[in-house]
Amino acid sequence: MNKAFKFRIYPKENQKILIAKTFGCVRFVYNKMLADRTEHYQETGKSLNNTPAQYKKEFEWLKEVDSLALANAQLNLNKAYKNFFRDKAIGFPNFKSKKSNRQSYTTNCVNRNIKLENGYIVLPKLKAVKIKIHRDIPEDYKLKSVTISKTPTGKYYASILFAYQHHIEPVEPKDILGLDYSMGELFITSEGVSAEYPRYYRQALDQLKKEQKKLSKCQKGSKNRNKQRIRVAKRHEKVANQRKDFLHKLSRQITNTTDAVCIEDLNMKALSQGLNFGKSVSDNGYGSFVSMLDYKLREQGKQLIKIDRWYPSSKRCSVCGKTKETLLLSERTYHCENCGITLDRDHNAAINIKNEGIRLLSA
Repeated sequence: MNKAFKFRIYPKENQKILIAKTFGCVRFVYNKMLADRTEHYQETGKSLNNTPAQYKKEFEWLKEVDSLALANAQLNLNKAYKNFFRDKAIGFPNFKSKKSNRQSYTTNCVNRNIKLENGYIVLPKLKAVKIKIHRDIPEDYKLKSVTISKTPTGKYYASILFAYQHHIEPVEPKDILGLDYSMGELFITSEGVSAEYPRYYRQALDQLKKEQKKLSKCQKGSKNRNKQRIRVAKRHEKVANQRKDFLHKLSRQITNTTDAVCIEDLNMKALSQGLNFGKSVSDNGYGSFVSMLDYKLREQGKQLIKIDRWYPSSKRCSVCGKTKETLLLSERTYHCENCGITLDRDHNAAINIKNEGIRLLSA
């Protein structure tokens, strides 16, 4: 199995310059390879198998950075092509923008070229970089790769991927929980308990508006604008960290107390683009929560059961099974005309999701 640990690193100025150069070279190689492949296919109708090595003669400055980082850019492009041909809905690979806030590169551990020793991490080309290791790494973990990233606030992180041997014993599902997605509360459980998500982005919205208004009035390219940009980025970073902390703790709590979790297989991207729900959907981070829940359950031999998104969980009565023909989104209380039961709409849906998950388990 693989497991990643993310640590803060503190590179020196010359190391920061080399990291920035590596970011640029990785982006350049990715875009150049994508452009050449596209042009070659348009001219010949055949695919082109190009590599970063063939560009080093023409662009000699590519030799100054880690060659494994460039090789990973090729692997990422190949993966993007495979994803496109497997699922056209994903879309054709896009060019990487220089203005993107996501700056990172990945390098692999070959012949112990990456080492952790005495509060430093030794990386190709960068040599020793100071690192803050806030958790212990077991001795039997084997280092595989490192991803260096930079946040919009100027912080540097190293995400270190380890491989380890771990035999997982499957757990027989006895305690099963159903979760129904709720835009405001994150979810409602089949036991009627709300996640009570604090809506961190909404809380910070007024302050964000003030800071962003100041940023819009600053002259582009000025030092004051860069300082204000960092202030805005810090506000966004705090909200993201608060959300991530809440979701990690909540997913861990659920994982430790249940054997299986049943949810609907929702398309969160489509949901965020429809009916002006973008802020609410993006704020609660339900997609991230599902990912956290999935890997934490699998680590303990437990299961995350996804039922079909078209299953009528909201329209069906959880007591008698009668399904309504129509149910308006504004109707927050479910009343069954057949058996007379009345309960919260999301609670009713969560019970139906749990029941359908149990049926899938026993099938």
